[in-house]
Amino acid sequence: MATYARIQDVAQHTGEEVTIRGWLYNKTDKGKLQFLLVRDGTGSMQCVVFKRDVTPEAFEAATTVTQESSIYVTGTVREEKRAPGGYELSVTDFSVLQIAQDFPISPKEHGVDFLMNHRHLWLRSSRQWAIMRVRATIIRAIRSWLDDNGFLLVDTPILTPAACEGTSTLFETDYFGESAYLTQSGQLYNEANIMAFGKVYCFGPTFRAEKSKTRRHLTEFWMVEPEMAFADLDECMRVEEELVAHIMRTVLSERAEELEMLERDTTLLEKIVAPFPRISYDEALEIARAAGESIEWGEDFGAPHETAIAKAFDKPVFVHHYPTQCKAFYMEEDPERPETSLSVDLLAPEGFGEIIGGGQRTASLELLERKLVEHKLPREAFEWYLDLRRYGSVPHSGFGLGIERTVSWVCGLSHIRQTIPFPRTLGRIYP
Repeated sequence: MATYARIQDVAQHTGEEVTIRGWLYNKTDKGKLQFLLVRDGTGSMQCVVFKRDVTPEAFEAATTVTQESSIYVTGTVREEKRAPGGYELSVTDFSVLQIAQDFPISPKEHGVDFLMNHRHLWLRSSRQWAIMRVRATIIRAIRSWLDDNGFLLVDTPILTPAACEGTSTLFETDYFGESAYLTQSGQLYNEANIMAFGKVYCFGPTFRAEKSKTRRHLTEFWMVEPEMAFADLDECMRVEEELVAHIMRTVLSERAEELEMLERDTTLLEKIVAPFPRISYDEALEIARAAGESIEWGEDFGAPHETAIAKAFDKPVFVHHYPTQCKAFYMEEDPERPETSLSVDLLAPEGFGEIIGGGQRTASLELLERKLVEHKLPREAFEWYLDLRRYGSVPHSGFGLGIERTVSWVCGLSHIRQTIPFPRTLGRIYP
């Protein structure tokens, strides 16, 4: 009996008879020769069915099989440089598990709404397959770097009693007669965790009820959030750039084939090595204005401003010391210039915008109490958070890296909806 083999491993079976379990991706009919492109989740492989080499029943099945039917293909692996992946299967047996009827997605052009309504099937396409594999590698690279650099994974709640990033973007739900909210960030809980463990991170879904229909926004997205005790703004930026550089090295090393499928210019990605340039908000403001963007001091940068700023650099660029008024209540003020905060965003090149937001958190009980009042946040919901400043407060910093925006940048995608298996955007929750 032939050995079952994954397509990504066929090079190890050259000259051997193996069985591939998968789905028909495409087919070329040459009469007595059937060229079947089969995928199995790990890759795609050309399988050649010659009429004289199989039973009449097997050849009939290979001739009539339809796109996305599930199949078993047995044959001998041989090297063939002209074939996808450099190997092909000389078929000796072929059987069909289930015939797919009229698969709705074909090589022709389809509209975005059509493809999103069929997202559960669109994921099978080679391009979407490549994106999801890059995404998985990015996530693994993040976690391995953090795990290897003294950070402890500590999970934080999905249901929370209060806002973290602003009350206008909360998804509210009923929690046994009380209001609860889907988390915007695990950061506040991470600040408690660092007082027990020193350096931690959480990784999970976050939710923002933003009514934004842009290529950069999702209402549900994934974020990794490292937090560090005894760390200032400079240390925060150092960790960010080392982490991002590690992500890029890993993807270039392990996902070259997928990046080629996506037609990504990897020469641009090879430039992403630490250190990254660092500029102040004031300097960034001048760059944006010089590029023709209209913005007043104190306003946060939007997508056009970020694009203009990032165009001045071929690496990600840190923009630090944003005005206090446009950052969250927990940001530390610059003691020498209180109208600015010890905050930092990391902007990706090529117009992909902010991929990381973070900075130094306030360690002062008095300042935090004042900020809660200024931001009109309910003190009772934050008493536990104030406790962190009462019992052993220390300087501390952290940041959040958005997985989907990072995937979009690394893969060179025009819209963030392709970066996650089942995107949630304004007006879309199906499938």
